[in-house]
Amino acid sequence: MKQLRNVLSIQPGQPASDGAGVRLNRVIGGAGIERFDPFLMLDEFASDDPDDYIAGFPAHPHRGFETITYMLAGSMRHEDHLGNVGLLRSGGVQWMTAARGIIHSEMPEQEQGTLRGFQLWLNLPARDKLGEPGYRDIPASEIPRLTTAGGVEAVVIAGHFDDGRVRQAGAVQRPQTEPQLFDLHLPAGGEVAPRLPEGHRVLLYVYEGSLELPGEPVQQARAGHLVRLSDQGELQLRSSAGARLLLIAGKPLGEPIVQYGPFVMNSREEIEQALRDFRDGVLA
Repeated sequence: MKQLRNVLSIQPGQPASDGAGVRLNRVIGGAGIERFDPFLMLDEFASDDPDDYIAGFPAHPHRGFETITYMLAGSMRHEDHLGNVGLLRSGGVQWMTAARGIIHSEMPEQEQGTLRGFQLWLNLPARDKLGEPGYRDIPASEIPRLTTAGGVEAVVIAGHFDDGRVRQAGAVQRPQTEPQLFDLHLPAGGEVAPRLPEGHRVLLYVYEGSLELPGEPVQQARAGHLVRLSDQGELQLRSSAGARLLLIAGKPLGEPIVQYGPFVMNSREEIEQALRDFRDGVLA
């Protein structure tokens, strides 16, 4: 009998505000982030009220990790101190490696309409935290999409999608943490069983509909909930009514995590150095 990944927790996101007052749903972040290693934060922003997002995220620093912004609707302009400028549109991804330091802004390129998307923070191993920063804008046309034999649509942002019948490399590969990031659209009655490496942390964020997870008894995750699964076994997902979700998986680093706002390092001393560097204008 095959072993399935067990549900360790199902938890709702929490209302939060960031940047210059952008309202969002904080799914991962705060105390206990070691449970989600190598992932540090996941925010969902979704509103058709400009008052919720128009102030955006003015210039701010980062050090020690990567940010992945995935836009479902609307547009956001990125500018950073390295001279990078990018316009993130619906279906596109911004992958930024802060490493030793990036100071950037993310500002809505619209004054009306819906702005909807996600930002995920992915940790860097200690050896890479002070490496070269980088930035990549990936338009929707460059992100692979597929439909499984069962009618499930998959947007393969990072890693490799493999359900035993079809295998597709994503737009981004990261050997340090081997992240898998898929946007899965399950029709009513849809099922999918992506193959994932043993020992990898696996998270599911349902943002529309509801998802059934096998077990005794079967557990259900509704929109706005994060599912944390065990690191071993096979993954089986099913939705009676239909669902849209992010599948997030990666190799845990198992290193100390010390976070102070936009800086994530391995020790308090390194955080204090980051604060000094930012104060002195030498963060990057």
